[in-house]
Amino acid sequence: MRHQIKKFIRKNPLAVVGIVIWIFFILCAVFAPVLAPYDPVAQDLSVRYQAPSAAHLFGTDSFGRDVLSRVIYGARISIPSGLLVVLLACVFGSLYGAIAGYFGKVVDEILMRFADMIMSFPAILLAMALAAALGTSVMNAILAIAVVAWPKYARMMRSLVLTVREAEYVTSERAIGQKSWVILIRTIIPNCMSSLIVLASTDVGTAILTFAGLSFLGLGVSPPTPEWGYMVSDGVTILQYWWISFFPGAAIFLVSIGANFIGDAVRDVLDPRMKTEA
Repeated sequence: MRHQIKKFIRKNPLAVVGIVIWIFFILCAVFAPVLAPYDPVAQDLSVRYQAPSAAHLFGTDSFGRDVLSRVIYGARISIPSGLLVVLLACVFGSLYGAIAGYFGKVVDEILMRFADMIMSFPAILLAMALAAALGTSVMNAILAIAVVAWPKYARMMRSLVLTVREAEYVTSERAIGQKSWVILIRTIIPNCMSSLIVLASTDVGTAILTFAGLSFLGLGVSPPTPEWGYMVSDGVTILQYWWISFFPGAAIFLVSIGANFIGDAVRDVLDPRMKTEA
Protein backbone atom coordinates (compact mmCIF):
# COMPACT_ATOMS: atom_id res chain seq x y z
CA MET A 1 0.00 0.00 0.00
CA ARG A 2 2.76 2.42 0.92
CA HIS A 3 4.54 1.63 -2.34
CA GLN A 4 1.36 2.37 -4.31
CA ILE A 5 0.91 5.71 -2.54
CA LYS A 6 4.52 6.70 -3.29
CA LYS A 7 4.07 5.66 -6.91
CA PHE A 8 0.88 7.71 -7.21
CA ILE A 9 2.59 10.78 -5.70
CA ARG A 10 5.57 10.39 -8.04
CA LYS A 11 3.38 10.05 -11.13
CA ASN A 12 0.75 12.63 -10.13
CA PRO A 13 2.39 15.48 -8.19
CA LEU A 14 -0.25 17.98 -9.34
CA ALA A 15 -3.01 15.69 -8.09
CA VAL A 16 -1.39 15.74 -4.66
CA VAL A 17 -1.37 19.55 -4.80
CA GLY A 18 -5.06 19.50 -5.73
CA ILE A 19 -5.91 17.10 -2.90
CA VAL A 20 -4.05 19.28 -0.38
CA ILE A 21 -5.92 22.37 -1.62
CA TRP A 22 -9.28 20.65 -1.31
CA ILE A 23 -8.55 19.20 2.11
CA PHE A 24 -7.56 22.68 3.29
CA PHE A 25 -10.77 24.33 2.05
CA ILE A 26 -12.98 21.47 3.25
CA LEU A 27 -11.47 21.81 6.72
CA CYS A 28 -12.11 25.56 6.51
CA ALA A 29 -15.74 24.88 5.66
CA VAL A 30 -16.22 22.29 8.40
CA PHE A 31 -14.48 24.27 11.13
CA ALA A 32 -15.50 27.76 9.99
CA PRO A 33 -17.00 28.76 13.37
CA VAL A 34 -13.67 27.92 15.03
CA LEU A 35 -11.33 29.33 12.37
CA ALA A 36 -13.13 32.57 11.50
CA PRO A 37 -11.86 35.39 13.73
CA TYR A 38 -15.08 37.45 13.35
CA ASP A 39 -18.76 37.04 12.60
CA PRO A 40 -18.87 37.01 8.75
CA VAL A 41 -22.00 39.18 8.57
CA ALA A 42 -21.29 41.53 11.50
CA GLN A 43 -20.92 45.14 10.36
CA ASP A 44 -18.56 47.69 11.89
CA LEU A 45 -18.54 50.91 9.88
CA SER A 46 -15.67 52.30 11.95
CA VAL A 47 -13.25 49.88 10.22
CA ARG A 48 -14.73 49.86 6.69
CA TYR A 49 -12.23 49.57 3.81
CA GLN A 50 -9.42 48.72 6.22
CA ALA A 51 -6.38 47.27 4.41
CA PRO A 52 -4.95 43.88 5.45
CA SER A 53 -3.45 44.19 8.90
CA ALA A 54 -2.78 42.21 12.06
CA ALA A 55 -6.36 42.82 13.22
CA HIS A 56 -7.90 41.89 9.84
CA LEU A 57 -5.53 39.69 7.84
CA PHE A 58 -7.55 40.01 4.62
CA GLY A 59 -8.84 43.52 5.35
CA THR A 60 -12.46 44.63 5.61
CA ASP A 61 -15.15 45.45 3.06
CA SER A 62 -17.50 48.40 2.54
CA PHE A 63 -19.54 47.45 5.63
CA GLY A 64 -16.55 46.80 7.86
CA ARG A 65 -17.00 43.03 7.65
CA ASP A 66 -13.89 40.89 8.02
CA VAL A 67 -12.94 39.51 4.57
CA LEU A 68 -11.02 36.53 5.99
CA SER A 69 -14.05 35.38 7.97
CA ARG A 70 -16.26 35.76 4.93
CA VAL A 71 -13.84 33.79 2.74
CA ILE A 72 -13.75 30.97 5.30
CA TYR A 73 -17.54 30.86 5.58
CA GLY A 74 -17.86 31.21 1.81
CA ALA A 75 -16.32 27.76 1.44
CA ARG A 76 -19.47 26.37 3.06
CA ILE A 77 -21.51 27.53 0.08
CA SER A 78 -19.21 27.54 -2.96
CA ILE A 79 -17.72 24.05 -2.55
CA PRO A 80 -20.94 22.11 -1.75
CA SER A 81 -22.76 24.01 -4.50
CA GLY A 82 -20.24 22.96 -7.14
CA LEU A 83 -20.32 19.34 -5.98
CA LEU A 84 -24.13 19.29 -5.90
CA VAL A 85 -24.35 20.71 -9.43
CA VAL A 86 -22.13 17.92 -10.74
CA LEU A 87 -23.99 15.26 -8.76
CA LEU A 88 -27.40 16.34 -10.05
CA ALA A 89 -26.22 16.71 -13.64
CA CYS A 90 -24.38 13.39 -13.60
CA VAL A 91 -27.20 11.35 -12.03
CA PHE A 92 -29.97 12.75 -14.21
CA GLY A 93 -27.87 12.91 -17.38
CA SER A 94 -26.54 9.36 -17.03
CA LEU A 95 -30.02 7.89 -16.46
CA TYR A 96 -31.42 9.94 -19.33
CA GLY A 97 -28.65 8.89 -21.72
CA ALA A 98 -28.81 5.25 -20.62
CA ILE A 99 -32.54 5.07 -21.41
CA ALA A 100 -32.01 6.71 -24.80
CA GLY A 101 -29.11 4.43 -25.72
CA TYR A 102 -30.59 1.16 -24.51
CA PHE A 103 -34.11 1.43 -25.90
CA GLY A 104 -33.02 3.24 -29.07
CA LYS A 105 -35.14 4.06 -32.10
CA VAL A 106 -37.98 6.50 -31.39
CA VAL A 107 -37.11 6.84 -27.70
CA ASP A 108 -33.50 7.66 -28.55
CA GLU A 109 -34.49 10.14 -31.24
CA ILE A 110 -36.94 12.08 -29.06
CA LEU A 111 -34.77 12.17 -25.94
CA MET A 112 -31.53 13.13 -27.65
CA ARG A 113 -33.10 15.83 -29.79
CA PHE A 114 -34.31 17.48 -26.59
CA ALA A 115 -30.79 17.23 -25.14
CA ASP A 116 -29.36 18.72 -28.35
CA MET A 117 -31.81 21.60 -28.10
CA ILE A 118 -30.53 22.49 -24.62
CA MET A 119 -26.91 22.16 -25.74
CA SER A 120 -27.55 24.54 -28.64
CA PHE A 121 -27.88 27.46 -26.20
CA PRO A 122 -24.76 29.08 -24.70
CA ALA A 123 -24.53 27.42 -21.29
CA ILE A 124 -23.84 30.49 -19.17
CA LEU A 125 -26.59 32.54 -20.85
CA LEU A 126 -29.15 29.78 -20.38
CA ALA A 127 -28.09 29.35 -16.74
CA MET A 128 -28.46 33.11 -16.19
CA ALA A 129 -31.93 33.11 -17.74
CA LEU A 130 -33.08 30.14 -15.67
CA ALA A 131 -31.62 31.54 -12.44
CA ALA A 132 -33.32 34.88 -13.07
CA ALA A 133 -36.64 33.17 -13.79
CA LEU A 134 -36.45 30.93 -10.71
CA GLY A 135 -35.40 33.72 -8.37
CA THR A 136 -32.31 34.53 -6.35
CA SER A 137 -31.31 31.67 -4.08
CA VAL A 138 -28.50 29.14 -3.75
CA MET A 139 -30.69 26.18 -4.67
CA ASN A 140 -32.16 27.91 -7.71
CA ALA A 141 -28.67 28.76 -8.98
CA ILE A 142 -27.61 25.12 -8.47
CA LEU A 143 -30.66 23.86 -10.39
CA ALA A 144 -30.09 26.36 -13.20
CA ILE A 145 -26.49 25.21 -13.70
CA ALA A 146 -27.44 21.53 -13.45
CA VAL A 147 -30.11 22.00 -16.13
CA VAL A 148 -27.55 23.25 -18.63
CA ALA A 149 -24.88 20.72 -17.59
CA TRP A 150 -26.71 17.38 -17.78
CA PRO A 151 -26.88 16.95 -21.61
CA LYS A 152 -23.15 16.25 -21.95
CA TYR A 153 -23.46 13.43 -19.41
CA ALA A 154 -26.46 12.11 -21.31
CA ARG A 155 -24.58 12.10 -24.61
CA MET A 156 -21.58 10.33 -23.12
CA MET A 157 -23.71 7.70 -21.38
CA ARG A 158 -25.72 7.09 -24.54
CA SER A 159 -22.58 6.47 -26.58
CA LEU A 160 -21.25 4.07 -23.93
CA VAL A 161 -24.56 2.19 -23.66
CA LEU A 162 -24.74 1.74 -27.44
CA THR A 163 -21.48 -0.19 -27.19
CA VAL A 164 -22.08 -2.09 -23.97
CA ARG A 165 -25.60 -3.29 -24.84
CA GLU A 166 -24.14 -5.52 -27.58
CA ALA A 167 -21.64 -7.18 -25.22
CA GLU A 168 -21.92 -10.95 -24.66
CA TYR A 169 -22.77 -10.69 -20.97
CA VAL A 170 -25.72 -8.40 -21.80
CA THR A 171 -26.89 -10.69 -24.58
CA SER A 172 -26.75 -13.67 -22.21
CA GLU A 173 -28.94 -11.86 -19.68
CA ARG A 174 -31.50 -11.15 -22.38
CA ALA A 175 -31.39 -14.82 -23.38
CA ILE A 176 -32.35 -15.99 -19.89
CA GLY A 177 -35.32 -13.61 -19.86
CA GLN A 178 -33.99 -10.87 -17.63
CA LYS A 179 -36.09 -7.71 -17.72
CA SER A 180 -34.74 -4.76 -19.70
CA TRP A 181 -34.84 -2.35 -16.74
CA VAL A 182 -32.94 -4.82 -14.57
CA ILE A 183 -30.27 -5.28 -17.25
CA LEU A 184 -29.96 -1.53 -17.69
CA ILE A 185 -29.65 -0.66 -13.99
CA ARG A 186 -27.71 -3.66 -12.68
CA THR A 187 -25.40 -4.43 -15.58
CA ILE A 188 -25.08 -1.73 -18.23
CA ILE A 189 -24.97 1.47 -16.16
CA PRO A 190 -22.37 0.17 -13.65
CA ASN A 191 -20.09 -0.86 -16.53
CA CYS A 192 -20.26 2.67 -17.97
CA MET A 193 -19.71 4.61 -14.77
CA SER A 194 -15.91 4.93 -14.91
CA SER A 195 -16.05 7.31 -17.87
CA LEU A 196 -18.86 9.30 -16.20
CA ILE A 197 -16.78 9.62 -13.03
CA VAL A 198 -13.89 10.97 -15.10
CA LEU A 199 -16.14 13.58 -16.71
CA ALA A 200 -17.69 14.52 -13.36
CA SER A 201 -14.32 14.90 -11.64
CA THR A 202 -13.07 17.27 -14.33
CA ASP A 203 -16.36 19.22 -14.26
CA VAL A 204 -16.33 20.22 -10.58
CA GLY A 205 -14.03 23.20 -11.14
CA THR A 206 -16.22 24.47 -13.98
CA ALA A 207 -19.34 24.11 -11.82
CA ILE A 208 -17.77 26.14 -9.00
CA LEU A 209 -16.71 28.85 -11.45
CA THR A 210 -20.17 28.98 -13.02
CA PHE A 211 -21.87 29.20 -9.63
CA ALA A 212 -19.49 31.99 -8.63
CA GLY A 213 -20.31 33.73 -11.92
CA LEU A 214 -24.05 33.65 -11.21
CA SER A 215 -23.46 34.98 -7.70
CA PHE A 216 -21.22 37.69 -9.14
CA LEU A 217 -24.18 38.80 -11.25
CA GLY A 218 -26.52 38.74 -8.25
CA LEU A 219 -28.31 35.53 -9.31
CA GLY A 220 -26.93 33.22 -6.63
CA VAL A 221 -26.88 34.00 -2.93
CA SER A 222 -28.78 36.80 -1.24
CA PRO A 223 -26.82 39.38 0.76
CA PRO A 224 -25.31 39.41 3.32
CA THR A 225 -24.57 35.67 2.89
CA PRO A 226 -20.80 35.19 2.38
CA GLU A 227 -20.13 33.58 -1.01
CA TRP A 228 -16.98 33.96 -3.08
CA GLY A 229 -18.53 35.10 -6.35
CA TYR A 230 -20.74 37.65 -4.64
CA MET A 231 -17.75 38.89 -2.61
CA VAL A 232 -15.77 39.47 -5.81
CA SER A 233 -18.61 41.59 -7.18
CA ASP A 234 -18.54 43.68 -4.00
CA GLY A 235 -15.06 44.99 -4.77
CA VAL A 236 -15.00 45.03 -8.55
CA THR A 237 -16.11 48.67 -8.77
CA ILE A 238 -13.67 49.92 -6.12
CA LEU A 239 -10.33 48.58 -7.32
CA GLN A 240 -8.34 50.77 -4.96
CA TYR A 241 -9.57 48.43 -2.22
CA TRP A 242 -8.14 45.42 -4.05
CA TRP A 243 -8.35 42.99 -1.13
CA ILE A 244 -12.16 42.89 -1.20
CA SER A 245 -12.15 41.03 -4.53
CA PHE A 246 -8.66 39.55 -4.53
CA PHE A 247 -8.96 37.06 -1.66
CA PRO A 248 -12.32 35.49 -2.60
CA GLY A 249 -11.14 35.46 -6.23
CA ALA A 250 -7.98 33.64 -5.14
CA ALA A 251 -10.11 31.10 -3.27
CA ILE A 252 -12.18 30.45 -6.42
CA PHE A 253 -9.00 30.06 -8.46
CA LEU A 254 -7.35 27.66 -6.00
CA VAL A 255 -10.40 25.42 -5.55
CA SER A 256 -11.08 25.30 -9.31
CA ILE A 257 -7.51 24.51 -10.29
CA GLY A 258 -7.26 21.96 -7.47
CA ALA A 259 -10.37 20.23 -8.82
CA ASN A 260 -8.83 20.18 -12.31
CA PHE A 261 -5.62 18.63 -10.96
CA ILE A 262 -7.61 15.91 -9.20
CA GLY A 263 -9.79 15.37 -12.25
CA ASP A 264 -6.75 14.84 -14.46
CA ALA A 265 -5.44 12.19 -12.07
CA VAL A 266 -8.82 10.44 -11.94
CA ARG A 267 -8.87 10.41 -15.73
CA ASP A 268 -5.41 8.85 -15.88
CA VAL A 269 -6.44 6.14 -13.38
CA LEU A 270 -9.91 5.25 -14.72
CA ASP A 271 -9.62 5.90 -18.46
CA PRO A 272 -7.78 2.95 -20.04
CA ARG A 273 -6.74 5.05 -23.01
CA MET A 274 -4.82 7.40 -20.70
CA LYS A 275 -2.99 4.74 -18.73
CA THR A 276 0.71 4.35 -19.25
CA GLU A 277 2.80 1.27 -18.83
CA ALA A 278 4.03 0.82 -15.28
